[in-house]
Amino acid sequence: MNNKLLTSYLFLIITSFFLGCSATGENKNNTSSSSISLHVGDEKYFTIDTKESVVAWTGSGVHGKHDGYAYISKGELMIENGQLMGGTVEIDMTKTEGPGHATNNNLINHLKGPDFFDVEKFPFSTIVITKSAAINGENKTVTGKLMIKGITEPVTFPARIEIRDGIVKASARLIIDRTKWGIRYNSGKFYDNLADRAISDSIGFQINIVAKK
Repeated sequence: MNNKLLTSYLFLIITSFFLGCSATGENKNNTSSSSISLHVGDEKYFTIDTKESVVAWTGSGVHGKHDGYAYISKGELMIENGQLMGGTVEIDMTKTEGPGHATNNNLINHLKGPDFFDVEKFPFSTIVITKSAAINGENKTVTGKLMIKGITEPVTFPARIEIRDGIVKASARLIIDRTKWGIRYNSGKFYDNLADRAISDSIGFQINIVAKK
């Protein structure tokens, strides 16, 4: 093989190598990056104030319950004629905290791992609000879609929504069956003879949101 052909051959190998590395990196970043964009400047949308909003969670087992926090990374609520019409809430699962806002203990590390939320692969969960219906006054029934670990399931939950002076305050209580989102660790539905290692399939979320123009 002459020098010219050898040089061309090596160039093709090196180019293919770097293009392959670039594509792999892009796919990885897409998996771990935020998946929603906001309607900035649209009068119908109120942007969630992430410093004033929080999601509290509660889980339980035979020996008692555990609770903690997860934080909203971004989101918005769509309000038309004084009514909640839609919205998106994105939760950063990598910032899950336990009692006392602990961020690095056996419980929190386990929740972040593959047995539960697998935050390395799925760092964000999202709630997409599709509609709300009035119950009485500021009390609503909200319908939407909840994505956890890349799995999306429909949800319906009660919420209280107050709109005053360009500020939306919303509080909601959402209880889910974790196994619908592929979280089966020590679930009595899938494992026998768990005894005192059994963990409830129900996880409760108290969602408090403040959204502003």
